[in-house]
Amino acid sequence: MDDRIRNAVETDIAQVQHVAKASWNETYEGIIPMEIQEAFLRYAYSEDMMKKRMQTSCLLVAERGECIVGFINVSLPDEQKEAELFAIYLLPDHQRVGIGKALLLAAIRHTPDARSLCVNVERDNFKGQRFYAKQGFEVIDEFDDDFDGHILKTTRMVLRLPVE
Repeated sequence: MDDRIRNAVETDIAQVQHVAKASWNETYEGIIPMEIQEAFLRYAYSEDMMKKRMQTSCLLVAERGECIVGFINVSLPDEQKEAELFAIYLLPDHQRVGIGKALLLAAIRHTPDARSLCVNVERDNFKGQRFYAKQGFEVIDEFDDDFDGHILKTTRMVLRLPVE
């Protein structure tokens, strides 16, 4: 198969929305009520929000053949040279084959000024927690997060990046 990672473009929006929905529904089943998931997805992955993400942050897609099977969205580094990992999602059938790690490494290369990468992950998202720990992220905080009226137990993790 022909795999590649590239910058997202506007014509990718529908496929990225599909990946987000499929991944969210599978990952957060039993953790976040479906109606809250759907409302969040409609807002966070609307066409306007997707265009804004492309303009103001690093948004990369992973393609297998002609299909987008995953994506990552990372902020540009702030004054403290800290970047925020907003999203990394893969279609369920394409998880655990190295695409997530490849996306993460590509995003780090696209944000060379970053000295750390932070992410918030839901405590009961065991797959996400394991993935981040395997990539070298460390837990730095745990807190309750009001997610549209639903309280999530959130873990904040950081990956310290080498200074070049």
